[in-house]
Amino acid sequence: MTTGDLGPQPWRSPAPTPAVAGNLGRRFFARVIDGVIVNVASVFAVVSLDGLSNILVTGLFSGLLTFVYFVAFEVAVGWTPGKKLLGLEVRGPHGRPHPDLKQSAIRNSFTLLAMIPYLGWLLAFIAYVLIAVSIKNSPWRQGTHDDLAGGTQVVRT
Repeated sequence: MTTGDLGPQPWRSPAPTPAVAGNLGRRFFARVIDGVIVNVASVFAVVSLDGLSNILVTGLFSGLLTFVYFVAFEVAVGWTPGKKLLGLEVRGPHGRPHPDLKQSAIRNSFTLLAMIPYLGWLLAFIAYVLIAVSIKNSPWRQGTHDDLAGGTQVVRT
């Protein structure tokens, strides 16, 4: 008897939808677009808070805002404005339409490095480089952050 004879199998994940992985260049430019959006919002918020321009406050705020921005968009719709503009989306493990809260939080946790006083920008830059190398070296164009999140993937729409 084959598994096809057993009827519906609720314990099995549905097969992932065939998709073309988003390449590193397109993903990079989507991050740049999203970074501009987050930084404009961050500067606007800091200026509107009576000119609190202390670099520590700005780094703390922009690091947290970046994290919340990416997690909120990925969980809600599976893309950020930068990704949507460049024809990309984030899929959850096994081809699910988008990551859940835990997967997205793990996937984007490296953005919180910017919150570390004085060295956060350097640590975040190093994380971005290491993730880019891991994406470039992966046959499925998944970065280490995608692997840690259970197998999320950025794909072309």
